[in-house]
Amino acid sequence: MATTAQEVFATNVHGLSAPERLRLAAMILQDLTHVVDQADAWSEQDQRDLTAFSLQHAGELYPEDEDLA
Repeated sequence: MATTAQEVFATNVHGLSAPERLRLAAMILQDLTHVVDQADAWSEQDQRDLTAFSLQHAGELYPEDEDLA
């Protein structure tokens, strides 16, 4: 039985069609909203993690050597 997210993805998710993967992602995000709602506030670590992920993602989308004009 898969025990990590990577294992679950490799054994169960990777083979799904794109629409099914998007549906699964939406279900996971919807489920997480309940967890966040119950927490009432994000911890400082949550905020740091989100900031780091956002900056990393933006860096991948808009590399420094790319002309944005």
